Amino acid sequence: MENTVWRLSPPREEAKDLSAALSIPLEIAQILVNRNVCNAEDADRFLFGTLASLNDPYLMKSMREAVDRIKKAVSRREKIIIFGDYDVDGILSVVVLFKALESLGAEVDYFIPERLKDGYGIKEEYVEVALKRKAGLVISVDCGIKAVNFTKRAKKSGVDVIITDHHLPGNNLPEAEAVLNPVLDCSGYPDKKLAGIGVVFKLIQALFEREGKSSSISQYLKLVSIGTIADVAELRGENRLLVKFGLKALESISDTGLASLMELCGLKGREISVGDVGFRIGPRINAAGRMGKTDVAVRLFFSDSFPESFELACQLDELNSRRQKTQGRVYEQALRIVKERSLDKRYKFLILGCEDWHRGVIGIVASKLKDLFHRPVLLFTYKDEKAHGSGRSISEFPLIECLENSKDLLLNYGGHVMAVGCVLARKDMGMFKKAANAFASSRLTEGHLKRKIFIDSKIDFANITPKFIENFLLLTPFGVGNPKPIFLTERAEVVGDPQKLKGKHSKFLVRQNGRIFEALGWGKGEWVSSIQKGDRINMAYTFQFSEYLGEEKLSLSLEDIKT
Repeated sequence: MENTVWRLSPPREEAKDLSAALSIPLEIAQILVNRNVCNAEDADRFLFGTLASLNDPYLMKSMREAVDRIKKAVSRREKIIIFGDYDVDGILSVVVLFKALESLGAEVDYFIPERLKDGYGIKEEYVEVALKRKAGLVISVDCGIKAVNFTKRAKKSGVDVIITDHHLPGNNLPEAEAVLNPVLDCSGYPDKKLAGIGVVFKLIQALFEREGKSSSISQYLKLVSIGTIADVAELRGENRLLVKFGLKALESISDTGLASLMELCGLKGREISVGDVGFRIGPRINAAGRMGKTDVAVRLFFSDSFPESFELACQLDELNSRRQKTQGRVYEQALRIVKERSLDKRYKFLILGCEDWHRGVIGIVASKLKDLFHRPVLLFTYKDEKAHGSGRSISEFPLIECLENSKDLLLNYGGHVMAVGCVLARKDMGMFKKAANAFASSRLTEGHLKRKIFIDSKIDFANITPKFIENFLLLTPFGVGNPKPIFLTERAEVVGDPQKLKGKHSKFLVRQNGRIFEALGWGKGEWVSSIQKGDRINMAYTFQFSEYLGEEKLSLSLEDIKT
């Protein structure tokens, strides 16, 4: 593959020790070590961990204060209003906490701002929402860590605030009754990578422990796993456990709204993967927020009528179709601008905008362009003399640091190392682009801008046995922080003539050490004309499992080949 670098992880002594200690294949041990799981205790938890392995929620600073304040609100019959964000993580955080608090006897309400009208974050004026609805306690989910003015005004108005969030703070923390955020240096919590819904789950875990209802927390794992995957959180530590057991729970659903959505996605009653959530379930929920119809998604998860819930699921499906069409149009326009102006040849950081671009899809388009050009991308849409931006980055470039470097030009910003959002005055775009490009030039080399394939281990076909596959499957679920392993097999012989599938994919058989596997090059139809029967090739690939005539079939999904 042109402009692609193969990087093979070197064999490590720790892998040999791990292989011997756990009686697992050396290649599996090497994969674990590549993910910094280097001792037997950590590896055992990674492969065989259970919900009993979850951390004590009270390790998180302010957890006791949060639980005490919520218990007081329940006993006093104070109304609690949950303030959430409009993405999947935020929506499902609202739903999960609402249902948990209601089960404890709380009087609960919720508020989610409209993405297109209100933008991100808890604004100071939202205090009026709490006062109008006569709430005595506000709990933020997946947002609020920068809501300093809101919290101050709420307190003056007699409304207490509990913040639950996982984003980076500003210069000052809100003076709330409790701030639950594992990324804070002072949090004391051992797992810093929880999604917003993961922090909410820890709060529910603490509340239910106090009530002697710990056995009931597993019912929330289905939605927790969806929110965690959709927020692209690292599937390590607690996130891995929450997702692993949440996906298993998704195979059997009693909740009417979720069952309707699963049926519409064609997933009801089958084994659910991270990909199913990331590419089928998550986008439909996310489309509600992106297209300014968040309430459709929330109502779905509160519905107990199958006809109503299926209708709401169909509305989400329609919103997702509209989102896809809008996204496709914006992507084509942005791609044309980049190519016509040769921006990828001139800049290490792609920054562009347009008045007509839909604010709800520019983040997804930025992600697609980032993957195509392998460099950070920040897209803007302009309205009322303001530039609203959403960006995605590569691992070598901390995008949030780039924004912090230009924070004097920004009206608002937030996010993570890999994904950000921001707002600035349109008149300042020129200065911002100049500062951001200078920052990128100082941090990124030409080597950073090349696509890289990180290969976990060499393997011979003779070692791909049923026992090996059994151990391989213990590594699931795969995702950020635990990517699907990539293997290298050298000098495999092409058997038979390669075929082109649907005009854009390639398929051929390969043989090594007497064993034959089917190899698939998705989107690589051109390989059919560059290789032929009898060629010896090196292959970087992942495993692909499918069902054929009732039997599980293993194929090789090719990342790249070298002849």
